Amino acid sequence: MNEGLRVRERLGVADAITLGNAVVGFAAGVVALSDPRLAARLVLLAAIADALDGIAARTFGGTEVGPLLDSVTDVVSFGATPALLVVGIAGAEWGWLGGGIGAAPPAQAVAAVGVGAAFVVFSVLRTSLYSEFVGEGENRPGIQNTLGATILAAAYLAGLTWVPGLLVVAAVLSVAMVAPVPYPKLLARDAGVLGVVQAAAIAAPLAYGRVLPRFLLVAALGYMFLAPRFYWGE
Repeated sequence: MNEGLRVRERLGVADAITLGNAVVGFAAGVVALSDPRLAARLVLLAAIADALDGIAARTFGGTEVGPLLDSVTDVVSFGATPALLVVGIAGAEWGWLGGGIGAAPPAQAVAAVGVGAAFVVFSVLRTSLYSEFVGEGENRPGIQNTLGATILAAAYLAGLTWVPGLLVVAAVLSVAMVAPVPYPKLLARDAGVLGVVQAAAIAAPLAYGRVLPRFLLVAALGYMFLAPRFYWGE
């Protein structure tokens, strides 16, 4: 007997937040090629939604489809959208986005699209392999694609507009997503503090000489490089 999708019965509060994350990620992708700064802020907002759906799942209970929804949304908001952000930043800085239909793509465009494509591929790989082979409670190998997206967005809002440097950062983050390095989960207290800073960076990215996105960037890079060995939550 075909029971149908039974959407209302099978989705919960956390799933609604996850779907909201997908909407924000999609919106960021839409504006990435015309307004990279807004897109970067929306990527950070999607990362906050990604944290909130976990809190909602623990508070109200999760659903069977929740983990899969989260994984699919991660690929959208923290895989495809950051890749479009990289392409949008490169186009804005190098000026080739307005080159006209039919024009041969310059080498810079090819480089930007290639790095963006690599970011998507490694994000999909990381999400798929993590979902299949990493058990609940285990340290997660490779950086989270959420972290990679956050670093890219925060770096741009912090003032990194030199495209070759940004492309190098994106390429390194791509490989880091599948690196055999175990990462511990952030403590709730630490995640809460970073969430407040992240929200402030979204609201006022240029305030006080870009101090908020710069602080967020330093904290994210500190976790990336130090957490596997020195995180106090372990």
